[in-house]
Amino acid sequence: MSYNELKQHGTADFPIGYYQIDHTHPKYEMAHHWHAEHEMIRVTKGALCITLNNRKIHAEAGDIIYINSEVVHGASPLHCAYECIVFSPHFLSMPGCDFFDGLTGNTLFIQELFSHTDPSAAALWEIAGYAFDALRRGGPGYRYEVIGSMYRTLGFFAAHHCYSNSLELPASADSAVHSARDEKNVQKLKNVLSFIRGAFDRPITLEEMAEAAGVSPQYFCSFFKSMTGKSPFTYVNSYRIERACRKLLGTDLSVTDIAFSCGFNDLSYFIKTFKAEKGMTPRMFRRTTADDDSSPNDPLL
Repeated sequence: MSYNELKQHGTADFPIGYYQIDHTHPKYEMAHHWHAEHEMIRVTKGALCITLNNRKIHAEAGDIIYINSEVVHGASPLHCAYECIVFSPHFLSMPGCDFFDGLTGNTLFIQELFSHTDPSAAALWEIAGYAFDALRRGGPGYRYEVIGSMYRTLGFFAAHHCYSNSLELPASADSAVHSARDEKNVQKLKNVLSFIRGAFDRPITLEEMAEAAGVSPQYFCSFFKSMTGKSPFTYVNSYRIERACRKLLGTDLSVTDIAFSCGFNDLSYFIKTFKAEKGMTPRMFRRTTADDDSSPNDPLL
């Protein structure tokens, strides 16, 4: 099962999306999700604690994170600002090239973290930076700059052998068993995340989430927290707040209507939860971030 995002990354003729994230952005706290596209994140300020499937990574300013197709990812920022490029390798593929065939066929996986402490990562930051800068700037010819930079970036991965045939290479028969178990757990997580995204606007019970994951209610809470670092209902509330942010910036609905449409049945609790997540009330958020044209249309939400 795959969660397909509702909106196109970039445009139909240029499917490369670019997003700048800071504390004013609705998705500053990145709820766990996944998509068929690949994603490249560069941290420009602070630190980002990111989970990729069941692997936890601490990234700092100057680091680049690569997220392969179908990998469940979520992140918690620490005074952080970061940029994302979301793209499909199909758009850049070269028929008959083993490297591209592996990327598009999900049989080859790019290294996930390029640390600023690694001297070779400085070269990658510069090469990929042309794409980030051109996408941010736009203007005449920017698409050519982006495509050229993306090819150079993928060329860097190929030339430096920054890839493998598995997200986690098993070193023994025992680790292979663990890898198979992890894969099943990731699929269970995808099932329950899909359920939450389809039912966030109504009351959700623990039993319903456990059933979606295919585990017992008694085991579900520990399973979910081990995979996401959050309790199920903390995640549900965070996702509801994300959806509320989108509506605050993209519609003229009242705060009360938005609260109820996002699954909250108590306005005071909605405002309290919103303020805990965003550091401000819903009305303040709408007023202070209304000028951010990218936020209402962010397809990552």
